[in-house]
Amino acid sequence: MATQRPQTRIQKRNRAAILDAALDVFSLHGFRGATLDQIASAAGLSKPNLLYYFPSKEAVHGALLSQLMESWLEPLEALQASGDPIEEIVDYVLRKLEMARMLPRESRLFANEIVQGAPRIIDQINGPLRILVNEKAEVIRNWSNEGRLAPLDPHHLIFSIWATTQHYADFDVQVRGILMPEDDSHFHDAAKFLEHLYRSALTPKSNLR
Repeated sequence: MATQRPQTRIQKRNRAAILDAALDVFSLHGFRGATLDQIASAAGLSKPNLLYYFPSKEAVHGALLSQLMESWLEPLEALQASGDPIEEIVDYVLRKLEMARMLPRESRLFANEIVQGAPRIIDQINGPLRILVNEKAEVIRNWSNEGRLAPLDPHHLIFSIWATTQHYADFDVQVRGILMPEDDSHFHDAAKFLEHLYRSALTPKSNLR
């Protein structure tokens, strides 16, 4: 079988430009509203040039989603059973909030895909994501059973963390429209609030006396 030639510097640069432009276009218009013409224009390339790297809109979108799923799983993978329960979960909350600050386009890309029924990543949701969430939920459940966390449903805890952190990316316009922050200053306030919220909710009542 013939080996694939390594990409040249220009090819790597063009591919990266296409994916970066596509992230803008898809996160703004969604998969259905985005076009290859829009992506090519945003990347500063012709449509035929874009098609040299990706044969279709689906191929571009799929490449982005593959990268996204890898980065999306990392913070939850980092939650360790051997660590302090509250610190591990609070660290996870803060990592997810930082992702919302640093990767807002990626978050909106993921949200758009989910809203459409996740047709292009449903296998990953039902597979690797589900396996990982169930694994970490069992860790959290064990912590609760040991009395190291307040009694809670671990799956809904994880869902609540996603909701309270990704909100700052997916509803960025709404948040900024209400708070009128300077730059990203509201993320500092959000971090303090969420840390207090989750520490309070996670601490066993016996530890509050």
